[in-house]
Amino acid sequence: MGVVVTLGGLAVGILLGIFMPWSIPQAMSKYMAVAIVAALDTGLGGIRSGLEGRFGLAVFISGFTANTLLAAGLTYLGDMLGGDLYLAAIVVFGVRIFENLAKIRRLLLGRFWSF
Repeated sequence: MGVVVTLGGLAVGILLGIFMPWSIPQAMSKYMAVAIVAALDTGLGGIRSGLEGRFGLAVFISGFTANTLLAAGLTYLGDMLGGDLYLAAIVVFGVRIFENLAKIRRLLLGRFWSF
């Protein structure tokens, strides 16, 4: 059930992004990049926990909210200080995305492919 909710939300978001004719202002591009990476991290974490049989919607929603707010806060703080603190969020979420993808791959291979 949790994997279906996660994949459904991801599909709706992708379709909205493809078919809505709008652009992101230059000043907001860092914030949007961080938000997209945070969303990918949370979505893949939701898929992973669903495959492991331990998905919780409250954990998923609170994790998404906390990750996005923290990443936006780092980006804002970096803008105020004149630094690129958003890169820290991008790196951390990037590492987590690859870790989640690796775990998802192992779970799917273990489920559908016998060694």
